[in-house]
Amino acid sequence: MSAQKFFIKAIGNNGKPRVINIDKSGSNYSAIRLVNKRSLSMKKIKIRSVKYLNNIVEQDHRKIKRRIAITTGFKEFESAQRTLAGIEVVNIIMKNQVIDSKATYFKTFVSLAA
Repeated sequence: MSAQKFFIKAIGNNGKPRVINIDKSGSNYSAIRLVNKRSLSMKKIKIRSVKYLNNIVEQDHRKIKRRIAITTGFKEFESAQRTLAGIEVVNIIMKNQVIDSKATYFKTFVSLAA
């Protein structure tokens, strides 16, 4: 019931997604199926279920957690958003997930951050 309310509120605030990645939680799965049944549009939300989704997310955010102390808070949302976006860009460059791999790290960072 609470998962269903959460999904309805999230969809109302952010729009309807094409795909939702969830863990193997039964309540999330049934809530999304119920939202799909109640949906009037033909587009249904696809469900991708990953048993260890939380581990994947935590592994990806490990570098962010190292750079930002848990007790350190941001005064404004915009500054937090910019800092996290910069850290994500650096991680993308370090993982070699960039199309133009011949560019320097600095040029790649500038092109992604712009």
